[in-house]
Amino acid sequence: MNVTVVGAGVIGCAIAHELASRGVSVRVVDPRGTGLGATHASAGILAPHIEGHLAPLLEMCVRSYGLYDSFIERLRQETDQPIEYERVGTLQVASDAAEVERLREQAAHLSSIGVPHSLLSRHELNSPSPQRMADSLVGGLLIPEQGYVVVSALVTGLALAATKRGAQFSHERVLRVNANGNRPQLTTMDGTIDCDAVVIAAGAWSSEVLAVAAWPPYVKPIRGQLLYLRGNHRAAAHVVWGSGCYVVPWQNGTALVGATVEDVGFCETATAGGIQSLLTAATSLLPSLADATFEGVRVGLRPMTGDELPIIGPSSTHPHVFYATGHYRNGILLAPLTAEIAADYLLEEREAPELAFTKPSRFGL
Repeated sequence: MNVTVVGAGVIGCAIAHELASRGVSVRVVDPRGTGLGATHASAGILAPHIEGHLAPLLEMCVRSYGLYDSFIERLRQETDQPIEYERVGTLQVASDAAEVERLREQAAHLSSIGVPHSLLSRHELNSPSPQRMADSLVGGLLIPEQGYVVVSALVTGLALAATKRGAQFSHERVLRVNANGNRPQLTTMDGTIDCDAVVIAAGAWSSEVLAVAAWPPYVKPIRGQLLYLRGNHRAAAHVVWGSGCYVVPWQNGTALVGATVEDVGFCETATAGGIQSLLTAATSLLPSLADATFEGVRVGLRPMTGDELPIIGPSSTHPHVFYATGHYRNGILLAPLTAEIAADYLLEEREAPELAFTKPSRFGL
């Protein structure tokens, strides 16, 4: 079987790796290269019980996170590359009584579904942290099983592992996909590509690849700005999550601060206002970050659907087309599950339960 994956972000690379691992001939096309779209500006947070605000999304996020240990270990073994991945826990913090109450409600829900957690007092917030948290914080909720992965290492590992199994990556822009014949054909700036099946994993640009008569587009770009700061010590013991930002503390002292949520179309420009708002929010959580070195800002366009659920599954209108897009803020977290679902369907026509609420037909696709 010959499959072309359109898009070399984390979703496209994960699918390419899974397909190549199962003996499929895979070609990945992306004009930017590997991991340079929304993936480039992802903090790599793995927090299903924070991000899964919709019941179906929570179900998917929890299931995908359950695959992560073996997902990372497999990549480490296949590539012999280090991938920083830690379940250091997430610490959501509150600055007033109303936020404390919301954390208590969340804790009650976590108790009802058997997820380990701890509600922390103002004093307890600083007990597990190598860096003092702001005095204005009055409480917190620690979920110890959640964590993060360094995205650049993850995507590099996926592409390298896929390549070792025969996958080919090319810097090509797909102009259109003709999928109405017996075999789909892609027209690129450099020529044509024939294959047995196409996977649309182009993120916010997916609507442009396979033209569909719908408005608004089935995925829209939401700009996110992510800051890179560097200190002499690890910024915190856990991923810290406040009302204005989150902070991801890497082992080497790098702290990722994100992320803005901006509906500005296909504008990938960093702004002074976005940077300022994130710096203010970050130092209001961890005052020591005011002394960190500012190393840069990355900007990505996250692909959001109208119902904030991803689009995963076979097209109802174009044979031989499979969608894997619209993951919005959860592309990194959902990568292992999305790859498994795609490979199971393309090779065995096995439909995962998640396809019931991620099916493309809900957007006329």
